[in-house]
Amino acid sequence: MAKESISDRANRAYSAARENRYVQRLVEDEDLRASIVEAIGSARKAYDRFSEDPSLERATHDRRVQKELGRAAESLRDASERLTGPPRRRHTFRNLVALGLLTGGLVLIFSESARKAALDAVFGEEEEFVYTSSTSAPTTPAQAQSNGTPVSEVQATDSDN
Repeated sequence: MAKESISDRANRAYSAARENRYVQRLVEDEDLRASIVEAIGSARKAYDRFSEDPSLERATHDRRVQKELGRAAESLRDASERLTGPPRRRHTFRNLVALGLLTGGLVLIFSESARKAALDAVFGEEEEFVYTSSTSAPTTPAQAQSNGTPVSEVQATDSDN
């Protein structure tokens, strides 16, 4: 097998760089390049100042070093946001509503008293009916006329008699 030439390797690297979306953003976005240059410049200034006296005290107490490092970090954060795009929305309200609906549904499924209260609120209170078998003979006159009538009406007719 023949050795790969330098031009072949350079051509392959160029093709890979052209297809990379981060490289494309770097080439197209001037603000991104400016943020990266500013971050590198601030980091270099902080390094130069720190290299004069490389002690831990200098790094923690020197305001200029801290200021330059902060500026470098801010520029890198800005470049990172520009490179990856805006942060995604979290949809907090939508998620809370969905959680509430899910919880309410589970309560209605598993709690008989909550289910009864919800049905009573939506459809009105349930009336109780007194049913008698049509095959047996009625023993009292109230039972004879109560087949399918609400209990409140049966009690009203009993009190009228």
